[in-house]
Amino acid sequence: MILDKLAESSRRRVEERKRTRSLEALRREAEARNAQTGFPFETALGRQGLSFICEVKKASPSKGVIAKEFPYLQIASEYEAAGADAVSCLTEPEYFLGSDRYLEEIAGKISLPVLRKDFTVDPYMIYEAKILGASAVLLICAILDREEVREGIRIADSLGLSALVEAHDEAEVEKALDAGARIVGVNNRDLRTFQVDLDNSRRLRAMVPPDILFVSESGIRTPEDIRRLRENGTDAVLIGETFMRSPDKKKMICELRGN
Repeated sequence: MILDKLAESSRRRVEERKRTRSLEALRREAEARNAQTGFPFETALGRQGLSFICEVKKASPSKGVIAKEFPYLQIASEYEAAGADAVSCLTEPEYFLGSDRYLEEIAGKISLPVLRKDFTVDPYMIYEAKILGASAVLLICAILDREEVREGIRIADSLGLSALVEAHDEAEVEKALDAGARIVGVNNRDLRTFQVDLDNSRRLRAMVPPDILFVSESGIRTPEDIRRLRENGTDAVLIGETFMRSPDKKKMICELRGN
Protein backbone atom coordinates (compact mmCIF):
# COMPACT_ATOMS: atom_id res chain seq x y z
CA MET A 1 0.00 0.00 0.00
CA ILE A 2 1.17 3.52 -0.74
CA LEU A 3 0.78 4.59 2.88
CA ASP A 4 3.20 1.87 3.96
CA LYS A 5 5.67 3.07 1.31
CA LEU A 6 5.33 6.67 2.54
CA ALA A 7 5.96 5.64 6.13
CA GLU A 8 8.94 3.48 5.17
CA SER A 9 10.40 6.31 3.11
CA SER A 10 10.13 8.60 6.14
CA ARG A 11 11.87 6.03 8.34
CA ARG A 12 14.76 5.78 5.89
CA ARG A 13 15.04 9.55 5.73
CA VAL A 14 15.16 9.83 9.53
CA GLU A 15 17.80 7.11 9.86
CA GLU A 16 19.97 8.81 7.25
CA ARG A 17 19.72 12.13 9.07
CA LYS A 18 20.50 10.59 12.45
CA ARG A 19 23.84 9.48 11.04
CA THR A 20 24.85 13.10 10.48
CA ARG A 21 23.00 14.67 13.40
CA SER A 22 21.97 12.79 16.51
CA LEU A 23 18.52 12.89 18.04
CA GLU A 24 20.02 14.32 21.22
CA ALA A 25 21.71 17.20 19.39
CA LEU A 26 18.54 17.97 17.46
CA ARG A 27 16.43 17.82 20.62
CA ARG A 28 18.73 20.25 22.44
CA GLU A 29 18.49 22.77 19.62
CA ALA A 30 14.71 22.46 19.38
CA GLU A 31 14.26 22.81 23.13
CA ALA A 32 16.42 25.95 23.10
CA ARG A 33 13.82 27.63 20.88
CA ASN A 34 10.91 29.52 22.41
CA ALA A 35 8.24 27.08 23.62
CA GLN A 36 5.90 29.84 24.85
CA THR A 37 4.24 30.22 21.47
CA GLY A 38 0.61 30.40 22.56
CA PHE A 39 -0.12 27.60 20.08
CA PRO A 40 -1.03 29.88 17.14
CA PHE A 41 -2.23 27.02 14.93
CA GLU A 42 -4.92 26.09 17.45
CA THR A 43 -5.83 29.75 17.93
CA ALA A 44 -6.29 30.14 14.17
CA LEU A 45 -8.53 27.08 13.94
CA GLY A 46 -10.56 28.07 16.99
CA ARG A 47 -11.72 31.41 15.62
CA GLN A 48 -15.38 32.10 14.96
CA GLY A 49 -16.55 30.52 11.71
CA LEU A 50 -14.85 28.02 9.43
CA SER A 51 -11.06 28.33 9.24
CA PHE A 52 -9.09 27.63 6.07
CA ILE A 53 -5.77 25.77 6.07
CA CYS A 54 -4.36 26.29 2.57
CA GLU A 55 -1.74 23.86 1.32
CA VAL A 56 1.48 24.45 -0.57
CA LYS A 57 1.98 21.24 -2.54
CA LYS A 58 3.91 20.50 -5.71
CA ALA A 59 2.84 16.88 -6.31
CA SER A 60 1.06 13.87 -4.85
CA PRO A 61 1.23 10.10 -5.43
CA SER A 62 -2.33 10.02 -6.79
CA LYS A 63 -2.17 13.10 -9.06
CA GLY A 64 1.50 13.31 -9.98
CA VAL A 65 2.92 16.80 -10.48
CA ILE A 66 0.21 19.33 -9.68
CA ALA A 67 2.28 22.51 -10.09
CA LYS A 68 5.12 22.41 -12.64
CA GLU A 69 5.83 26.03 -11.83
CA PHE A 70 6.18 26.14 -8.07
CA PRO A 71 6.85 29.62 -6.65
CA TYR A 72 6.13 28.39 -3.13
CA LEU A 73 6.85 31.68 -1.37
CA GLN A 74 4.53 33.54 -3.72
CA ILE A 75 1.82 30.91 -3.21
CA ALA A 76 2.07 31.16 0.58
CA SER A 77 1.96 34.96 0.37
CA GLU A 78 -1.12 34.78 -1.86
CA TYR A 79 -2.83 32.59 0.70
CA GLU A 80 -2.02 35.08 3.44
CA ALA A 81 -3.28 38.02 1.37
CA ALA A 82 -6.46 36.08 0.53
CA GLY A 83 -7.36 35.63 4.19
CA ALA A 84 -6.21 32.08 4.89
CA ASP A 85 -6.04 31.18 8.57
CA ALA A 86 -3.06 28.82 8.32
CA VAL A 87 -0.78 27.25 5.73
CA SER A 88 0.13 23.59 5.29
CA CYS A 89 3.47 22.86 3.63
CA LEU A 90 4.49 19.46 2.27
CA THR A 91 8.03 18.49 3.21
CA GLU A 92 7.92 14.82 2.08
CA PRO A 93 10.49 14.70 -0.75
CA GLU A 94 10.05 11.37 -2.52
CA TYR A 95 6.34 11.13 -3.33
CA PHE A 96 5.17 14.74 -2.85
CA LEU A 97 8.36 16.49 -4.04
CA GLY A 98 8.36 18.54 -0.87
CA SER A 99 11.29 20.05 0.96
CA ASP A 100 12.19 21.22 4.45
CA ARG A 101 13.52 24.36 2.77
CA TYR A 102 10.04 25.24 1.52
CA LEU A 103 8.70 25.15 5.06
CA GLU A 104 11.60 27.05 6.58
CA GLU A 105 11.39 29.86 4.02
CA ILE A 106 7.59 30.09 4.14
CA ALA A 107 7.55 30.22 7.94
CA GLY A 108 10.13 32.99 7.81
CA LYS A 109 8.16 35.05 5.28
CA ILE A 110 4.50 34.95 6.33
CA SER A 111 2.85 35.63 9.68
CA LEU A 112 0.38 32.73 9.49
CA PRO A 113 1.01 29.51 11.45
CA VAL A 114 2.45 26.76 9.27
CA LEU A 115 1.75 23.02 9.54
CA ARG A 116 4.57 20.67 8.62
CA LYS A 117 2.73 18.20 6.39
CA ASP A 118 4.78 15.02 6.43
CA PHE A 119 4.56 11.40 7.49
CA THR A 120 5.83 11.71 11.04
CA VAL A 121 7.20 8.35 12.16
CA ASP A 122 9.79 9.40 14.73
CA PRO A 123 10.17 12.12 17.41
CA TYR A 124 13.15 13.32 15.37
CA MET A 125 10.73 14.80 12.84
CA ILE A 126 8.88 16.79 15.51
CA TYR A 127 12.11 18.37 16.72
CA GLU A 128 12.97 19.12 13.08
CA ALA A 129 9.60 20.85 12.64
CA LYS A 130 10.31 23.17 15.56
CA ILE A 131 13.71 24.16 14.18
CA LEU A 132 12.25 24.73 10.71
CA GLY A 133 9.73 27.21 12.11
CA ALA A 134 6.53 25.16 11.99
CA SER A 135 3.65 25.85 14.36
CA ALA A 136 2.13 22.37 14.02
CA VAL A 137 2.94 18.80 13.03
CA LEU A 138 0.84 16.02 11.51
CA LEU A 139 0.42 12.70 13.34
CA ILE A 140 -1.34 10.04 11.25
CA CYS A 141 -3.13 7.35 13.23
CA ALA A 142 -2.83 4.83 10.39
CA ILE A 143 0.96 4.69 10.74
CA LEU A 144 1.34 5.26 14.50
CA ASP A 145 0.09 3.23 17.45
CA ARG A 146 -1.74 4.85 20.35
CA GLU A 147 1.37 5.36 22.47
CA GLU A 148 3.28 6.86 19.56
CA VAL A 149 0.46 9.35 18.99
CA ARG A 150 0.36 10.19 22.69
CA GLU A 151 4.13 10.67 22.82
CA GLY A 152 4.05 12.77 19.66
CA ILE A 153 1.48 15.09 21.22
CA ARG A 154 3.55 15.32 24.42
CA ILE A 155 6.72 16.26 22.56
CA ALA A 156 4.86 18.77 20.39
CA ASP A 157 3.29 20.35 23.48
CA SER A 158 6.70 20.69 25.16
CA LEU A 159 7.97 22.63 22.14
CA GLY A 160 4.93 24.88 21.79
CA LEU A 161 3.74 23.04 18.68
CA SER A 162 0.21 21.86 17.97
CA ALA A 163 -0.47 18.33 16.75
CA LEU A 164 -3.05 17.72 14.05
CA VAL A 165 -3.97 14.08 14.65
CA GLU A 166 -5.33 12.55 11.47
CA ALA A 167 -7.87 9.72 11.32
CA HIS A 168 -9.83 8.06 8.55
CA ASP A 169 -12.26 5.74 10.32
CA GLU A 170 -14.01 5.18 13.64
CA ALA A 171 -11.18 3.19 15.23
CA GLU A 172 -8.63 5.86 14.33
CA VAL A 173 -10.83 8.66 15.71
CA GLU A 174 -11.06 6.70 18.97
CA LYS A 175 -7.27 6.29 18.96
CA ALA A 176 -6.78 10.04 18.43
CA LEU A 177 -9.14 10.98 21.24
CA ASP A 178 -7.74 8.41 23.64
CA ALA A 179 -4.22 9.72 22.95
CA GLY A 180 -5.30 13.20 24.00
CA ALA A 181 -5.66 14.96 20.64
CA ARG A 182 -6.85 18.57 20.83
CA ILE A 183 -7.17 18.73 17.03
CA VAL A 184 -8.64 15.81 15.11
CA GLY A 185 -8.45 15.86 11.33
CA VAL A 186 -10.53 13.42 9.32
CA ASN A 187 -9.05 12.66 5.93
CA ASN A 188 -11.73 12.16 3.30
CA ARG A 189 -9.10 10.42 1.17
CA ASP A 190 -8.28 6.87 2.14
CA LEU A 191 -4.48 6.90 2.01
CA ARG A 192 -4.52 3.16 1.38
CA THR A 193 -6.57 3.41 -1.83
CA PHE A 194 -6.72 7.19 -2.50
CA GLN A 195 -10.49 7.03 -2.91
CA VAL A 196 -12.25 10.19 -1.69
CA ASP A 197 -15.54 10.36 0.19
CA LEU A 198 -16.48 13.77 1.60
CA ASP A 199 -19.18 12.16 3.73
CA ASN A 200 -16.40 10.53 5.75
CA SER A 201 -15.70 13.64 7.80
CA ARG A 202 -19.38 14.52 8.05
CA ARG A 203 -20.11 11.04 9.41
CA LEU A 204 -17.23 10.96 11.89
CA ARG A 205 -17.87 14.48 13.17
CA ALA A 206 -20.37 13.09 15.67
CA MET A 207 -17.62 11.13 17.41
CA VAL A 208 -15.55 14.20 18.26
CA PRO A 209 -16.58 16.29 21.29
CA PRO A 210 -17.29 19.98 20.63
CA ASP A 211 -14.30 21.10 22.73
CA ILE A 212 -11.93 19.27 20.35
CA LEU A 213 -11.11 21.13 17.13
CA PHE A 214 -12.33 19.22 14.08
CA VAL A 215 -10.70 19.51 10.65
CA SER A 216 -11.97 18.08 7.36
CA GLU A 217 -9.14 17.22 4.94
CA SER A 218 -9.03 16.44 1.21
CA GLY A 219 -11.55 16.36 -1.60
CA ILE A 220 -13.10 19.74 -0.81
CA ARG A 221 -13.81 21.53 -4.07
CA THR A 222 -17.02 23.57 -4.09
CA PRO A 223 -18.96 26.13 -2.02
CA GLU A 224 -21.55 23.40 -1.52
CA ASP A 225 -18.91 21.16 0.06
CA ILE A 226 -18.02 24.01 2.42
CA ARG A 227 -21.65 24.69 3.25
CA ARG A 228 -22.27 21.08 4.21
CA LEU A 229 -19.18 20.94 6.38
CA ARG A 230 -20.00 24.25 8.06
CA GLU A 231 -23.51 23.02 8.88
CA ASN A 232 -21.97 19.87 10.34
CA GLY A 233 -19.97 21.86 12.89
CA THR A 234 -16.58 21.53 11.23
CA ASP A 235 -14.05 23.99 12.64
CA ALA A 236 -11.57 24.04 9.75
CA VAL A 237 -10.88 22.64 6.31
CA LEU A 238 -7.51 21.67 4.83
CA ILE A 239 -7.50 22.20 1.07
CA GLY A 240 -4.61 21.53 -1.26
CA GLU A 241 -5.18 20.51 -4.86
CA THR A 242 -8.19 22.80 -5.41
CA PHE A 243 -6.10 25.85 -4.49
CA MET A 244 -2.91 24.66 -6.16
CA ARG A 245 -4.70 24.28 -9.50
CA SER A 246 -6.40 27.67 -9.23
CA PRO A 247 -4.67 30.55 -11.05
CA ASP A 248 -6.44 33.05 -8.78
CA LYS A 249 -6.19 31.74 -5.23
CA LYS A 250 -7.78 34.79 -3.64
CA LYS A 251 -10.82 34.45 -5.89
CA MET A 252 -11.04 30.72 -5.13
CA ILE A 253 -10.93 31.28 -1.36
CA CYS A 254 -13.64 33.93 -1.65
CA GLU A 255 -15.81 31.60 -3.73
CA LEU A 256 -15.44 28.76 -1.26
CA ARG A 257 -16.17 31.03 1.67
CA GLY A 258 -19.32 32.16 -0.11
CA ASN A 259 -18.20 35.78 -0.38
